Amino acid sequence: METKEIIPFTGYQKIVIFILAMTQFTVILDFMVMSPLGDMLIKSLSMKPSSFGIAVSAYAFSAGISGLLTAGFADRFDRKKLLLFFYTGFIVGTFLCSLANSFELLVAARIITGLFGGVISSISMAIITDLFSLKQRGRVMGFIQMGFGASQVLGIPIGLYIANKWGWESPFVMVAGVAVIIAVLIVVILKPITKHLGMQHDKSAFKHLWNTIAKKDYRIGFAATAALSVGGFMMMPFGSVFAVNNLGVTAEELPLLFMISGVTSLLIMPFIGRLSDKISKFKIFAIASIWTMIICVAYTNLSATPFWIVVALNVLMMMGIMSRMVPSSALTSAIPAMEDRGAFMSINSSMQQIAGGIAAAASGMIVIQKTKFSPIEHYDTVGFVVVAVTMISIYLMYRVNRLAQRKPDVVAPFVEKAELVAAEF
Repeated sequence: METKEIIPFTGYQKIVIFILAMTQFTVILDFMVMSPLGDMLIKSLSMKPSSFGIAVSAYAFSAGISGLLTAGFADRFDRKKLLLFFYTGFIVGTFLCSLANSFELLVAARIITGLFGGVISSISMAIITDLFSLKQRGRVMGFIQMGFGASQVLGIPIGLYIANKWGWESPFVMVAGVAVIIAVLIVVILKPITKHLGMQHDKSAFKHLWNTIAKKDYRIGFAATAALSVGGFMMMPFGSVFAVNNLGVTAEELPLLFMISGVTSLLIMPFIGRLSDKISKFKIFAIASIWTMIICVAYTNLSATPFWIVVALNVLMMMGIMSRMVPSSALTSAIPAMEDRGAFMSINSSMQQIAGGIAAAASGMIVIQKTKFSPIEHYDTVGFVVVAVTMISIYLMYRVNRLAQRKPDVVAPFVEKAELVAAEF
């Protein structure tokens, strides 16, 4: 099997990876904590499954709209300042979630959080694409996406623990507090990222947005991202509700379930990233997708199940999901030209969030719960829909892979700058 050269990271690149991984950790935790808190929120705020689906999708829709609105401006500012601005807004929105005492106020707070938090991932992706070559990005994505696993290992179990002790509002306060520390690190450590500013040709933000959307290659990347998001978001909002009310997982066992799944993510992410850089990003993605489809069907058709079997299936599912996220993110990052990276990543993030919002809302309409303590019905239907969408995503990612192989890997000026800055640390 053909292998590729592994390019080492500079000192400054390692610092950037850490900062971006931590921003991802807080943003993902803020979004992910909604799922394990689902059973508690439904009962505390007297919500129906469809209402909870709306609360989850509110973040996604607002994040998607925000991404589209900011896409035209994304390449017109220093990426550091852009990251700091939206991260500050995310912190405010997350804290407001803790103050909500009704379904309506919770939805409003999630909208505000989404308007700011949904853009952070795209800004981070633009920074990664500027500072790291395609041959490094599999490993970078592996470390950045560790925020997903870390949120489950540390954030979600701790969040559930303090939620059980002090109420469902407390995890949002915790996330906001951690995010303030990360914001300080961004101000002090991250260097300005402005090389792209000299490459702009579009005179207006709207024209830059339109020119980015108009490119066929870019639209293939957007479609692949949307398909991936639908598959990922449909099962997630009702994960804890299904585990508690259908599988028989207790409130005390739920944090342990998320922690074990998260540990799996932390262990597998760097390995998958390195494997993606060394062998083939698309092959890893395709194998992981097939794996995920099999586990998904098995899991969503379970009834009351021993806890260790639930844990085992969650671990296997997490392995498949993580092994899809890392190579797909790396491949998609290769599509845009340097002058379009900010706009492309913003639109791509919007497609991810909007598709995810539609998926969460659709999932809320598919599943039924007669009372807030009864098992949810038709979760197996959600699993079959996920399988169908995953098959589409394999085809679309195949096309993205072909595009990535034809694109020039333009990062040299940024890597050289990173090496110079690294001498300061």
